[in-house]
Amino acid sequence: METENGVLCDLGRGSYAYLQRDGSWGWSNSGLVVDGGHALMVDTLFDLRLTRDLLDAYGRVLPPGAAIETLVNTHANGDHTFGNQLVRGARIVATRSAAEEMTRVPPAALAALMRAAPESGLAGEFLQRIFGPFDFEDIALTLPDETFAGETTLHVGGKEVRLIEVGPAHTRGDALVHVPGDRLLYAADILFVGGHPVMWEGPLDNWVGALDLILGLDLETIVPGHGPLTDSAGVARLKGYLLHLDREARPRYEAGLSPLEAALDIPLGDYADWGEAERVVVNVETLFRGYSGGERRGPAELFAAMAEFERRRGSAAARPA
Repeated sequence: METENGVLCDLGRGSYAYLQRDGSWGWSNSGLVVDGGHALMVDTLFDLRLTRDLLDAYGRVLPPGAAIETLVNTHANGDHTFGNQLVRGARIVATRSAAEEMTRVPPAALAALMRAAPESGLAGEFLQRIFGPFDFEDIALTLPDETFAGETTLHVGGKEVRLIEVGPAHTRGDALVHVPGDRLLYAADILFVGGHPVMWEGPLDNWVGALDLILGLDLETIVPGHGPLTDSAGVARLKGYLLHLDREARPRYEAGLSPLEAALDIPLGDYADWGEAERVVVNVETLFRGYSGGERRGPAELFAAMAEFERRRGSAAARPA
């Protein structure tokens, strides 16, 4: 089933994935697990319009009388949580760390940032390009009702659903949603397919450990946070990417390069065809922070760094040989 911005995929045995566009900035995926009259939803979308379309798609496959009783937020980012207010009547579950992080960049803050973007120079142009399709006005921050740490098990009718905390990695409170009976995993933003991941938080070892955990599960289908459905090969490729960046970043850190200089200098090799290459500068900055124990910069500074990376990379590509 297709909508204007996504496609609903029937994964069999009562489970579904909703995949948005090309999986680039803000175009995240969601999931639905159904058994009898019971349903669990994995993540909402970046704004209310998109989440309404998502809920309409789910409503078409829910059995008569069935309701979404539980919403799992896999982490704090708005493209997985800003539609929470529309899933009325559902309990919302997330890791304790994710719930705490949701208050740090609320919808109102992002709406204000976008209103200021036309007067914000290069960084504002970048934000308008990546977030221009979304509407952050009138979104009410809707936090989880229940939190957990480590691991917890939920039930959807007769189905067991395991929530496994693996953060901090992509963010401070990442979680996987594992449906063992369906050999299915909703990996959320621990897994990007076809695009560079973004390591807002780190450390690298936690993210690699999360990927190793996934590779050790008996899975048939893996739903990434962004991009198309995949299997263990997609997981292994992302692990290879992270290890590649680490191998390339460390000697550049030791040579005294800045994160931006290092990111521009690192050869992407097998990953050169992935989208959103500007995220490399955030990933390198997080790696450098891991090497030095330095402080994490805020979102506005990181978006400015990506805008500068994009500008300098484009300028270099335009130079005559």
